[in-house]
Amino acid sequence: MADPITITRTVSIDPAELDETFVRSSGPGGQNVNKVASAVQLRFDLVNSPNIPEPMKRRVAALAGSRITKEGVIVITSNSHRDQPLNRAEALSRLVALLREGAFVPKPRVATRPTLASKKRRLEGKSVRSAVKRMRSRPPGED
Repeated sequence: MADPITITRTVSIDPAELDETFVRSSGPGGQNVNKVASAVQLRFDLVNSPNIPEPMKRRVAALAGSRITKEGVIVITSNSHRDQPLNRAEALSRLVALLREGAFVPKPRVATRPTLASKKRRLEGKSVRSAVKRMRSRPPGED
């Protein structure tokens, strides 16, 4: 049995949860491109994974965007290398990076009020700009 893939200190996934399919890669490659399935499609069932906590699942699903299906399966395709093992490693590292980013709990924003000095600076800037525009206009009565 393979070692679990570590995401954080507390979260890891079983390699058995990953499903890899190999497809023919697009792009240049000569005769080799028509014979060898070097591109990798890595599938990970996020919704049914027992190792990932529910809040993390929601964050990862939001981060995945178009890479997640309606059934909650993350699909990562890698075809940047001509070598199948390199594409497998890249797809896995991209999945781990996505899961690590979703494991990070964002700090809630605390609303603050502008200071009196910043209000004064803003109003002073507006009056300076107003004076510049007033000077550019024609004098009154000169039409």
